[in-house]
Amino acid sequence: MATKVNIVEDKLNALWELQLNDSKIDKLKTLRGELPMEVEDLEDDVLGLETRLAKMNDGVSEVNERISDLKNVIKDSKALIKKYNEQQEKVRNNREFDSLNKEIEYQNLEIQLSEKRIKEAELQIENKNVAIEDTKEALEDRKKDLELKQKELADIVEETSKEMADLESSSKKAEKKIEERLLKAYQRIRGGAINGLAVVNVTRDACGGCFSKIPPQRKLDIRTYKKIIVCEYCGRILVSKEEDPVEA
Repeated sequence: MATKVNIVEDKLNALWELQLNDSKIDKLKTLRGELPMEVEDLEDDVLGLETRLAKMNDGVSEVNERISDLKNVIKDSKALIKKYNEQQEKVRNNREFDSLNKEIEYQNLEIQLSEKRIKEAELQIENKNVAIEDTKEALEDRKKDLELKQKELADIVEETSKEMADLESSSKKAEKKIEERLLKAYQRIRGGAINGLAVVNVTRDACGGCFSKIPPQRKLDIRTYKKIIVCEYCGRILVSKEEDPVEA
């Protein structure tokens, strides 16, 4: 039957193994640096520029449709002017003539207004096309940058993928040896630590996490595995080992 010391020792050994693996995984992730974030930012930039370009092209299409409608208005107005001119030749009094003349004047104004709006719309298209070309250039630049960063990241991931997979597998095996309550405590402490250390070695009579001095009696308890001891200052789990997760 396992003694209490052996049970505590097994728990601490499993936690220590997990910490060593997780620290090595952290180092591999550090090798990738900020590349994953840079890739993600560039992907967002590319998507944003593509969306903006699509909206610009839709805007040009809408303006072209408006120009087409205005040209139809001009065509219709010219047809009406021709019709009214022909009717003027057949009128029987001045009142009918003047009425048709007003209709002709109105259609001429419609033509002038439509021509003005067409010029304004063509200027809009010209400005939009300039913006579209600028956006296309920016998009191509972002795509090139993204391609380079993706390749750089892929090369690093390929170099470290096997080691990463082995370490993650070892971490999962170590996790199975640890009771759920203790594992959650480890994950909570690790998540709140800047260096990711939840289990630290006692070095020179001090906590390997915050470097606070440890009383002799507590140090003896740590070495003899009587119980799980945490640093009263930083809350990290304390062990007495030769290998240090920071150097592992």
